[in-house]
Formats: sequence, structure tokens, C-alpha cells
Amino acid sequence: MENIVEIKGLTKRYDRKEALRNIDLSIEKGKVVGILGPNGSGKTTLIKLLMGLLHPNKGDIRIDGESPGMHTKSVISYLPDRNALYSWMTVKDALQMYQDFYQDFDDKKAEDLLQFMKLDRTMKVSNMSKGMKEKLNLALVLSRRAKVYILDEPIAGVDPVARDQILDAIIDNYKEDSAMIITTHLVRDMENIFDQVVFLGDGEIILSGEAESLREEKNMQIDDLYKEIFG
Repeated sequence: MENIVEIKGLTKRYDRKEALRNIDLSIEKGKVVGILGPNGSGKTTLIKLLMGLLHPNKGDIRIDGESPGMHTKSVISYLPDRNALYSWMTVKDALQMYQDFYQDFDDKKAEDLLQFMKLDRTMKVSNMSKGMKEKLNLALVLSRRAKVYILDEPIAGVDPVARDQILDAIIDNYKEDSAMIITTHLVRDMENIFDQVVFLGDGEIILSGEAESLREEKNMQIDDLYKEIFG
């Protein structure tokens, strides 16, 4: 499989503080990659660099062969760590916005996801629980035929029922010709969907590799390894 994301020597500084330091990372098509680390580890900075919202001080990022810009924005489907929809919107309004903004939006896939998530088109965002908002945002993101999906803390702060539905939606709607990057500190709930994991701490990659190989090598689950590294 070819690499859809290539990161080499990536460094990002805020004033004199290095938020990321000399990051090297390759992500193949067909892989679900977990970026794991506590708050302040550099996960958000890495996502902002991939999205083109920040520019590196040093190093190179290639997504689908190009530096972050207009093309990469068109091939990335991004789920932020907070609700990105206006409170006055209904589900129907949110669908229309995505249809207007993204040429790769798949109406049929969106309809299937709404049914799976039990979300009615007439529901207003302002009347939704946190879990329902998470499910709606995820349904919209997964309804795009993107090359890279970036999900920032997709199950943080939601109840166990919503969490299970979100995980099932991610698993059932993942495409083998794309890659998925997921940041999380809730490792136990998500580790079984990761093909590859990257432990990020204080702006550096502490450990990375295939999830199953690390389990065998370290003789422990990824969650236990996370606790050993960051505990």
C-alpha cells in the first residue's frame, strides 16, 4: 500500500516552546492510526499542521503527495473535538451545508448513517445532547468520500451507548482506499480499531508501530502500554 501521509522532520515552536520536535511519520492507505497521548502532548498541534491551520518551523508534510493547502483540504474530512454546527440548524440544514461545501459528499451514505444513529432530519442542534451532536458530526464527516479522515477525540465525554454507536459507525463505514487518523486519550475503548499506534508525549514520538506487533512484543494491551508510558 502507498503512503497517503508523509511527515518528515516536523517541528513546530510557539515562541521558545517546541510543541512538536522532529516528528517522522508515514501512514498507508487502508490504515486506522491512533495518535495517543495526554493533554499537552502535541496532538492538537499535529492536527492543525495536517489541516494547514498552522505552518511548521521545520520539516515537511505531504498528504496525497502535496503540502497542506487547497488540494489537501479537499481530500481530508475532519471531525474537530467540539461541535462545529450552528445551534439554529436542524439535521436537514447540516446535511445541506455539507452538500453545498463538499463535492465528495455521499447523500445515500449520509441517509444510512442518520438511520443507524437514530437521528431525525427535523431535530435541532440546540435540542441535542452532547452524544447526539457527536453522532451527527461524525455522520457528516464519514459521509464524505475522502482520502484521509481525521477524528479528534471522537468519543470524549459521551455516554456509553453513544460511544458504542460511534465506534460501530467508524468501523462499519471505514474505506480501505483511505486512511483514518484518530486522536484519543480513551485508549481502552478504541484500541481494537487501530492498525497502528503512535505514542506522543511532550512533542516527541515516544513509541510507534503496528498495534498487534506491539501487543506481542510488550506482552500487554495498548491501554496498559499507554499507562506504563504516561502513568
